[in-house]
Amino acid sequence: MQQGEKLYEGKAKILYATNDPTLVIQYFKDDATAFNAQKRGTIVDKGVCNNLISCALFQYLESRGVPTHFVRKLDDRSMLVKRLGIIPLEVTMRNITAGGMSRLLGIDEGMVLQRPVFEWHYKSDPLGDPLINDDHILALGAATPQELAALRSQSERINQLLKEYFSARGIDLVDFKLEFGRLATGAGQPPGPGQGTILLGDEISPDTCRFWEQGTRRKLDKDRFRRDLGDVEAAYQEMVKRVVGPAGSSTAATASGKPTAV
Repeated sequence: MQQGEKLYEGKAKILYATNDPTLVIQYFKDDATAFNAQKRGTIVDKGVCNNLISCALFQYLESRGVPTHFVRKLDDRSMLVKRLGIIPLEVTMRNITAGGMSRLLGIDEGMVLQRPVFEWHYKSDPLGDPLINDDHILALGAATPQELAALRSQSERINQLLKEYFSARGIDLVDFKLEFGRLATGAGQPPGPGQGTILLGDEISPDTCRFWEQGTRRKLDKDRFRRDLGDVEAAYQEMVKRVVGPAGSSTAATASGKPTAV
């Protein structure tokens, strides 16, 4: 697959065009940001870890019937993905109180919720990805009622699948962020609201999830960078071991949830 021009560069990833207008290369960087990029730094080999973990988790979800943008792993830092028109919404699924929910409601971190909490956030870095509701989304024309229902149902299913997956590896899935997009047409153009196929996009990694070790509640995610807890690289490497095996071997989860060679 031939790498073409840079299409987009964000805080953690770069997207490159390919010789196929329906496919792009997603490259993972070591750059780290927090608090809407007010804090910046570098986490050594973060891009490698996030790519390996995301590749494995996308394959696991695909094996369980969740459609994603993932096509294949290209190298340690890159994956080939289907080109999407990203819906300007972020979904946050919460299983244990932490982060934004704790601050918003004045609740201590660590309370196991009686049921998962689903949140919509408007995807806007300058605004800090504010919490919004269905009425806001429909008024803005960002998605249709049918799409919102499908996104919520899919997000809740992903949450259940990932909770089971990580629990089997000694990890509590505290909360995580998801992004979805509409599949591009043959000409590479994304359809508008109410049109086309919606797929899970972006990544699933310690950058976008909160992972706590069961029993100790040791943080194994980007909170170690956000809160200056130290051992950041070690936490990312530990999650690679939990998800894809020792030394970051190229492994992924099959339908049984057990690691196997890709």
